[in-house]
Amino acid sequence: GHVTGVETCALPISVTHNMRTALERTYAATPDPKWVIAVGDCAAGCGVFGPSYANVGSVSQVVPVDLEIKGCPPQPMDLLRGLITLTDRATAKESG
Repeated sequence: GHVTGVETCALPISVTHNMRTALERTYAATPDPKWVIAVGDCAAGCGVFGPSYANVGSVSQVVPVDLEIKGCPPQPMDLLRGLITLTDRATAKESG
């Protein structure tokens, strides 16, 4: 099996208060099926820019996240492993 027609949004940032509404609207306007990938420590909520007066925090505090790939920056192999894991999960869900 293979996965087709999936909207994917990879976010390599922590979410600022100014970005929150735009991210929520973008997520709501994106058709299903959709995947959200938090790329890097800041997007996952554990980076140096996470805890700040200007930030909401991790992407998962604003929209549902399907995959977190940690690292600052994430290694290319970690990105690839994460994408393979996500597609495997979706393929299994689609066939079962």
